[in-house]
Amino acid sequence: MTTKISIDTATIQLDQFLKWAGVLASGGEIRQLIEERRIRRNGEIETAKRRRLAPGDIIEIEGLGSYEVTRD
Repeated sequence: MTTKISIDTATIQLDQFLKWAGVLASGGEIRQLIEERRIRRNGEIETAKRRRLAPGDIIEIEGLGSYEVTRD
């Protein structure tokens, strides 16, 4: 099941989104998961923690869940 997380802006950086959603607490955790190739954006392995996300993007984190970016 995908959890929908609403943002207040048109776009948001991946690291900011994961902190905002309460999924991960620090940039170090995010960097480690990226290095381990455990984060996917729209089905593709993500390589940049500062990648800009927009509503409709789906982030999947191996072992943690799936999150969809939405906007109010």
